[in-house]
Amino acid sequence: MAATRFPNKPLAKINGVPMIGHIYARTVAEPIFDEVYVATCDKEIFDYVKSVGGKVVMTADTHERCTDRTAEALLKIEEIHDAKFDVVGMVQGDEPLVVPQVFKEAIQALRDDSSLPLVNIMGKIENDEEFNSPNTVKVVIDRWRNALYFSREPIPSAKKYSQDYPKYKQTGMIFFRRDALIEFNSMQPTMLEKIESVDMMRIVEQGGKIKMILTTHACYGVDIPSDIQKVEKVMTNDALFKAYRSKFGI
Repeated sequence: MAATRFPNKPLAKINGVPMIGHIYARTVAEPIFDEVYVATCDKEIFDYVKSVGGKVVMTADTHERCTDRTAEALLKIEEIHDAKFDVVGMVQGDEPLVVPQVFKEAIQALRDDSSLPLVNIMGKIENDEEFNSPNTVKVVIDRWRNALYFSREPIPSAKKYSQDYPKYKQTGMIFFRRDALIEFNSMQPTMLEKIESVDMMRIVEQGGKIKMILTTHACYGVDIPSDIQKVEKVMTNDALFKAYRSKFGI
């Protein structure tokens, strides 16, 4: 709720529904996960999620990275259920157009390659405004779609290349094997992670492997208030929204 670029963002309404409500409803739209919890440090969010029948766990308010909050939430959820989970899907609270198909793709990638510690969903950058925005985390990949570098700067640079080329953005959807998340959380933040303000650089900088999964579904993160209008236009004709909107009295 204390986000500096957009205070109270999780409860900002999109087509009449608080953003966190959209994300929760879309995440549980299909039975992909054994459990779905909202992890928050804010009582307002806790109370709202409870009011719509969702599961929620309180975390510390000192986390600077979403991965740190997710790791704390995981341990609390495992204690609640007296069980350990194999895979942890992290869906950030500012991705109101997520679709379950994307989660299936991520989980399938982990099943297909047991050597992968985690996978990160990425989308295509469609315009220069997004490419140049510091709110968009860009990612450069190798031929096997492993991440080479993340930055809020426009990469790869177009200064010396005049032809068109694919540009990709990181989304807030990251799937960890359980032990990989715990290990990540035990590592100290790295220099490049701090410089770029991208937690996945912690893995890249230490030679780790992050498989990027390209989704064809719309990926619109909400970083600043003006992003709400963009998302509302897309969501108006969204089939998934039409399927769950009645649950919110819309």
